[in-house]
Amino acid sequence: MKTLNLGLIGVGRIGTMHANNLNTLRPQLAERGLDVNLWITDVAADYARTVAEGLGANFFDSVQGMIDAGVDALLIATGTMTHPDLIRAGIAANLPVFCEKPVAGDVEAALPLLEEIAAASGRVQIGHQRRFDAGYLEAKRRLEAGDIGWIHSMRAITGDMFPPSLEFIASSGGLFRDCSVHDFDILRWITGKEIVEVYAKASNNGDPGIGAAGDVDTALAVLTFEDGTVATAIATRYNGAGHDVRLEIQGSKDTVVVGLDEKSALRSAEQGVAFPAGTAHQTFIERFDDAYRAELVAFIEYVLGERDNPCSPWDAVAASRVADAAQESLRTGAPVSVAMVPAS
Repeated sequence: MKTLNLGLIGVGRIGTMHANNLNTLRPQLAERGLDVNLWITDVAADYARTVAEGLGANFFDSVQGMIDAGVDALLIATGTMTHPDLIRAGIAANLPVFCEKPVAGDVEAALPLLEEIAAASGRVQIGHQRRFDAGYLEAKRRLEAGDIGWIHSMRAITGDMFPPSLEFIASSGGLFRDCSVHDFDILRWITGKEIVEVYAKASNNGDPGIGAAGDVDTALAVLTFEDGTVATAIATRYNGAGHDVRLEIQGSKDTVVVGLDEKSALRSAEQGVAFPAGTAHQTFIERFDDAYRAELVAFIEYVLGERDNPCSPWDAVAASRVADAAQESLRTGAPVSVAMVPAS
């Protein structure tokens, strides 16, 4: 059996989720002849040591300690501002790296890092888990098979059931960068086309503290693609019916909807219609539980050389460019052209 030592950096909410998912995946990976050892480090050393003990993982007091001990790959689940230096540490050690989005705190900080990754022939996968969700995968398959025809419009929705803390909102970069960036990424990925212009509007009808922090609680972006196709992306912090992530793709032949099932966070106003009858998801972790595990498996396959990179840093920065343009449109009240990311 082949052994893979995977170093997890950061055991906050997302890092702990990845650690638990890896434990869940162990039997599946063992069937493929792979024994994955989880190594953990975090600046909150005492807490990280406790998490490691609970998972039967190895604790290290530093990233360099992991590297010196022979870690095979790094999984970065720390705060955004730490991402660039940790990615650099990984590529300097010639290690495959998985890093949660975004690549850096802003696009300008990410661009020189893209050059460094390219120069080092670094292997870096960025976390955009929707690419591994069964519904989005099926929508992409149907579009590529010609079942939908040509697209005339798309509508993407990301609705949190309740807002995060004001402390998080103040450092999030804005609703488009925090939430809608996932929609921007998946729209590019499914269509294979670039978003070239954004026009955004927003409102604040919830906690006044969100506005005081410089953000909005609800926003809409009108997106224009390179071929002239239009789409909308809506995000909100106050979707009381539950966590709602959907994508409607309407074409000349058919319409498909991602995220429309018994757990959809909506109710029909039509008489006698009980659908959807299930309990809506409460959080994004519930909504994308399967996708997060599939994403981790994809990274392991990438590490082993069994597949291509499913989400490159260039892809992630391209989505962030759209988010930046949306935030700028919100500020100016005018449409904003999207700057293209230099090719890898």
